[in-house]
Amino acid sequence: MSPQEGREPLVYINGELYPKSEAKVSVFDHGLLYGDGVFEGIRVYNGVIFKLREHVDRLYRSAKVLRLSIPMDREQMVQEVVRTVRANGFRDAYIRLIVTRGVGDLGLDPRKCGRPNVIIIVEHLEPILGSGVREKGITVIFSSTRRDPVQSTSHEVKSLNYLNSILAKIEAIEAGADDAIMLDGRGFVAEATGANVFIVRNGTLITPPVTTGILPGITRAVVIEIAGKLGIPVQERDITPVEFMTADEAFVTGTGAELVPIGFVGKVPIGDGRPGPVFRRILEEFNRYKVDPRNGVPAF
Repeated sequence: MSPQEGREPLVYINGELYPKSEAKVSVFDHGLLYGDGVFEGIRVYNGVIFKLREHVDRLYRSAKVLRLSIPMDREQMVQEVVRTVRANGFRDAYIRLIVTRGVGDLGLDPRKCGRPNVIIIVEHLEPILGSGVREKGITVIFSSTRRDPVQSTSHEVKSLNYLNSILAKIEAIEAGADDAIMLDGRGFVAEATGANVFIVRNGTLITPPVTTGILPGITRAVVIEIAGKLGIPVQERDITPVEFMTADEAFVTGTGAELVPIGFVGKVPIGDGRPGPVFRRILEEFNRYKVDPRNGVPAF
């Protein structure tokens, strides 16, 4: 029986599978106490775990920066994710892969923690900005919360500390917008609260560089690859807020959001306020790309 037929989803914790209602970790886990851990969000499309190895590679890179030793190698991690997806029976799903520092005391010292906890959650999840926004676009604001700089808790590391993004998301909600665009410490565009950003100017696709403190997104890399195949020029460079507002098109990309056009910055339309031709071409190709078994790891 699959979860779609009424069974509770199963959650992987350190090699064991637990019904969702019984999946627990200690309140002394430093992932809870201090945000001390790393994670990945991954999609399953038609039984294929999209870009799984790329996500696992990024997980281990993030863990390296935190000096967090994951208690299995990368191939073992790939196989455990596959096992969890297969056990749940979802052919289309969202995966949250988490590694925390583990149980410690109420002090900061990570040496007091025991074995890290590895958690894999598999559930159905609609695109986080809504399933109908691709046709009309979203409204964003420029957040007053700046993206953490590269010499700080940089979002180049996908850690459990997302307070920087949450503050900007709260600001967007209070302004009646769908999301917020975050600027770096210099005032250049960095990314949205949980997604990378692209603009289009004169037929060229432009996206901020990782030096702005952004997450080097898996979907971002796929969009750049697709653009190359379609013959669309791509630039990774700084973008000013004025450039962003006066772009021909703009959109966000991420595993949770997938690809979503931006219609307005506040009351100001991007282009004519509707999804543009470059976005539509890339989205059409992405929808083919994501279901190609060559672009992931089969779970069934």
